Amino acid sequence: EMQLMESGGGLVQPGGSLRLSCVASGFSLTGVYMFWVRQAPGKGLELISSISADSEDTYYDRSVKGRFAVSRDNAKNTVYLRMNSLKPEDTAVYFCARDRVSDTIYGLRGQGTQVTVSS
Repeated sequence: EMQLMESGGGLVQPGGSLRLSCVASGFSLTGVYMFWVRQAPGKGLELISSISADSEDTYYDRSVKGRFAVSRDNAKNTVYLRMNSLKPEDTAVYFCARDRVSDTIYGLRGQGTQVTVSS
């Protein structure tokens, strides 16, 4: 069974940092374009970052550009999202996903990890 499992979320103060991990099981990440999306309380799913299979191409939403960094280690079947200078508006459940159909629909998405930015 193909699965994605996120980890690394938690409670952090404004200005703090976190690194999220997404481990794939049941398939290899090699050759797979990967995405990070988030859902804030009361809001819809938001695409915030993506990374190509060879890591050559990355995308960041304007809301996180310059603060977040996506990376991957295909040997470990893992994708990462480094989040710096966190703001209260970054509070959300963060998901990794593959097989994008639209910014809000993906073929496979993990269960998510909660990130709360608060003093």
